[in-house]
Amino acid sequence: MTWLFVTFLVIFSLFKILVTCLPSGVVEWLTGKFQVHVKLEEANVKVTFDGEHLEGSEKSQFVQHFNEAVFMERYYIYPGDEPLFVNPKNAGTPFVIETKRGKNAVKLLVYRYDDHIDVVKQYKKKTAAYCLRSDSLQTCRGLKTADLV
Repeated sequence: MTWLFVTFLVIFSLFKILVTCLPSGVVEWLTGKFQVHVKLEEANVKVTFDGEHLEGSEKSQFVQHFNEAVFMERYYIYPGDEPLFVNPKNAGTPFVIETKRGKNAVKLLVYRYDDHIDVVKQYKKKTAAYCLRSDSLQTCRGLKTADLV
């Protein structure tokens, strides 16, 4: 019985030391797996608004504002309620962002409001929705297509 306790204590102590001293690359990889609001790379992104592709400075400005946005909260989507988030009432035309995360294609629908931004993320067969705060993205007048919203 004593050997069992000592063995358990040694294994637990080694596990505790290993977990508290992980290299930063491993920690970033682990947190990236569970991150809701991902940072976009401009080279791997297609941004469209109302059927028009954003190119050049408009695209880079939009991606930069999206990456700088502050994550506020995640919305829980009950099974069967996905269409309510994908096509909300009174939301206007969304910005559609298509990108890849690993091997999977990810589609982001960005709905702009006066006080917040709603993002609906569709990947694999899952749908996630969350809210962002970005004054520059909410009131951005540098995009010629943003005035249509």
